[in-house]
Amino acid sequence: MVELGEASRRFLKALASESRQQLMLEFAGNAELTVGQAAERLGIAHSTASEQLSALRQGGLLTARRDGKTVYYRPNPTGITAALTELQAHLGSCCPPTTDPHTD
Repeated sequence: MVELGEASRRFLKALASESRQQLMLEFAGNAELTVGQAAERLGIAHSTASEQLSALRQGGLLTARRDGKTVYYRPNPTGITAALTELQAHLGSCCPPTTDPHTD
């Protein structure tokens, strides 16, 4: 059985929040957002947006770069792909697909 690594556990924890799931949708098309832009788009406090973005970054879903005092967040395709690959291997080992004779 494939054990989930720490990175995949953080990935799942980051996505466990519905508000963080909604926030990830704001990054469609590889968008880059500041904390203020994320807060404005979701109608949440700046501090809440900062906390949510930090959780997504720790979960490997976002990367961050600093330009002066401003931090820009964008999707992390490498982190997302790695976590999804590990999750797929884990689910394949514990829950392999079966053919249900009633669905064919």
